[in-house]
Amino acid sequence: MKKFLMLGTSLAMTTAFAAPALAQDDMDEDVITVTATKREQTLQEVPVAVSVVDDEVIEQAQINDLMDLQSVVPSLRVSQLERSGNTTFIIRGFGNGANNVGIEPSVGVFIDGVYRSRSAASISDLPDLQRVEVLRGPQSTLFGKNASAGVISFVTAEPQFTLGGSLEATLGNENQRILKGLITGPINDTSAFSLSGTMHKRDGYAENTYLGEDLNERNRWAVRAQYLYEPVPEVSLRIIADLDRLDEDCCYAPNLFDGPTGNAIRAVGGTVSSDPYSYETMLDIQPTNEVENWGTSAHLDADWGFADFTSITSYREQSVKSNGDVDFTDAFLIASNLNDVNVDTVTQEFRLTSKGNERLDWMVGAYLFDEQVENKSNVIFGNQFRDYGDVLAISLGQPGALDQLEAALSLPNGTFFAPNTGSREFLDQENDSWSVFAQADYELTDRLTATVGLNYTEDEKRVQGYTINDDVFASLDLEQVGNGLITQQAFAQAFFDATGFVATPSNIALVEGLMPGTQAAVLAGASAFASAVDSVPCSASNPPPACNPLLTLQPFQFLPPFVAFPNEVEDGKTKDDNVSYTVRLAYELTPRINIYGSVATGFKASSFNLSRDSKPFPSDIAALDSAGLLVPNLSPGTRYAGPEESMVYELGMKAQFDRGSLNVTVFDQTIDGFQSVIFTGTGFGLTNAGEQSTTGIEIDATFQPIDPLTLTFSGTFLDPVYDSFVGANGVDETGAQATVDLSGTQPAGIHTMSLFFSALYETPIGDDKMLFIRGAYQYEDEVQVVENVPASVASREVNLLNGSVGINWDNGVRAFVWGRNLTDEQFYQSAFPTTAQNGSYNGYPNQPRSYGVTLRKEW
Repeated sequence: MKKFLMLGTSLAMTTAFAAPALAQDDMDEDVITVTATKREQTLQEVPVAVSVVDDEVIEQAQINDLMDLQSVVPSLRVSQLERSGNTTFIIRGFGNGANNVGIEPSVGVFIDGVYRSRSAASISDLPDLQRVEVLRGPQSTLFGKNASAGVISFVTAEPQFTLGGSLEATLGNENQRILKGLITGPINDTSAFSLSGTMHKRDGYAENTYLGEDLNERNRWAVRAQYLYEPVPEVSLRIIADLDRLDEDCCYAPNLFDGPTGNAIRAVGGTVSSDPYSYETMLDIQPTNEVENWGTSAHLDADWGFADFTSITSYREQSVKSNGDVDFTDAFLIASNLNDVNVDTVTQEFRLTSKGNERLDWMVGAYLFDEQVENKSNVIFGNQFRDYGDVLAISLGQPGALDQLEAALSLPNGTFFAPNTGSREFLDQENDSWSVFAQADYELTDRLTATVGLNYTEDEKRVQGYTINDDVFASLDLEQVGNGLITQQAFAQAFFDATGFVATPSNIALVEGLMPGTQAAVLAGASAFASAVDSVPCSASNPPPACNPLLTLQPFQFLPPFVAFPNEVEDGKTKDDNVSYTVRLAYELTPRINIYGSVATGFKASSFNLSRDSKPFPSDIAALDSAGLLVPNLSPGTRYAGPEESMVYELGMKAQFDRGSLNVTVFDQTIDGFQSVIFTGTGFGLTNAGEQSTTGIEIDATFQPIDPLTLTFSGTFLDPVYDSFVGANGVDETGAQATVDLSGTQPAGIHTMSLFFSALYETPIGDDKMLFIRGAYQYEDEVQVVENVPASVASREVNLLNGSVGINWDNGVRAFVWGRNLTDEQFYQSAFPTTAQNGSYNGYPNQPRSYGVTLRKEW
């Protein structure tokens, strides 16, 4: 609360300093419309923290996909990780859901009002995009269960009743080719259509030199058809059908730090990349990605006289197929890491909205959601993994350990890590959810408006999962096996010490005949000794025999057996319900200055870990043991993470003056039970962080010092902290992977300062042409990229310079040249512990400089 009061003081001071400029004369302004709040309002009057990127900025800044969008919205961060479809959205430092299909994002993505539940369903290039609205902070009152951190709303152009269209072509470096087209017009007096499409191709800016293939290429296309029917002025029906596909080799993830396993990779003939920014790596498997999305939606709007009725019905299917070289070397360690994901989603929204011309404006609605998810994946050993294991065993002081262990267990030589063995996972999820919501705005006076909104949501998930696992080594209980071997060794030594005889069968029989009970006594002592040391790892200070040397081989057991569920103990179900609310006061200080204060909550339902790393909770282990369902080498974990619940306190000011505008928001936002998913090097750990909070200030300003020149500034200043996060995946003081307490620390990947500046100069040249020059600069201060990779290995600071120069003709022709990352800045998007290579790390460098020329014609 103290932090919040300090922020309130900061806002008051900002308002005071801005007041002289805001008192200038009125002038005509371009009005920016916002609809993401489900009611049409201007950007300046809507009492919500929102950023809007219109079609002009999208074109001039060459924002071709979601990755580019973050360059103009400082509070937004977008990262593409292991695959083309693995895109993470983060607003104000909150967001998740990229690498595990069971986890829906905390940032809700909507395209024309239709929810896209997975990031892979929202990455396509939209050819007829009008604007993007980014709502910051919890939005669950109007958007339901998956908007606990914010909302990104994409709005496309409706069909028009006059014939028109556009055609755009772009050529860029790396052989980039982009084509976009749109045609719209009337069918008759009551109906209209539009048809649009886009094609985006580009060679990869990275290279897999082992196979001679590009990485991080672009090869995607999309088509979109719309039909608009307006039989009477009071009724409108809009039907949208879309299809998009991508087939790309992605993603470049070079080695950032070569740990102790690097020598073992080289010993079996592999290569470890050494320079991340050479954009060259060596992989024996080309990473492939195939994504297909298609869907249809029907949007019905009707004027019922006293209110406007809206219905949005949608059906969508998503398919993602990928394969990759998850050892990230040209050593043939992993032969396959196939992923096959299918998502089918049905949504229905009903909404009734008042006319907005009374003292009391209101909105009521209901939302239904039904989804089926299928996830199939595998990790299969290649023909060099056994050699790699043998080399690592030598480095661990266990030469020949795998051969010796096979012999001790009477297994054929080569059983462990045999080619084409591994783990194959099959997990399915059914998700049903519904919510009802209502919001009312009441004018207490002609300048003061109070808003109250409520949302009740229920969400139920049912999951089933099993694996087919023939990784023999991963199924061994090394404590139990070690106990047996230690017992044998201890018995032999104790027998010799007691009798002077080597413990052969004949000698044991001889001694037993002379001294009955000797064998049993010696065996009992040996067994007791083994039980005392079988769980003790060996070290330089504690060598054998007072330890279990097999425990040094536990890192090889990264594909442990799986407890199938539902079962007698685990029902594979979650059921959550929540009431979210918004309370707000908005006050019109002057006709051009509005201020507001609000309290809002957000909700995100429980998320299942739909991967081989789904493990029973510790509280279920005893019951599973009693039911005979435990499998060897099982460590407890989580099946799912419980709900996220967020709350934000906000104070905001929105002001316009004769040569610009100034919007300021101060906030104190907290998420309880933040669903944290992180790659541990062998899989994805899912858990609830106790509490994460962020206090911050956001500023959006526009200033036109002279008529041809427009300056914009956006800044986000954050103070993020894990208030409580015990049991997090991280690194200890030595840099080793460990379970740590992150309470009181700054969350990784969240920049405390993000800035955006742009300047646009427009001037006529001749009677029919307009020259424009645009420059933009993006800055993010240095931060550790992820908790379980040391900051010394992977931190990032961003300094990006983008620009464009072009001419607009009055006849609808535009031509311009553009460049992104003009200074060729280098930084990491993310990083991770390398699979089956303890102590090594890989990561994702950013895209180097890009540039090109675009020609567009509108009619």
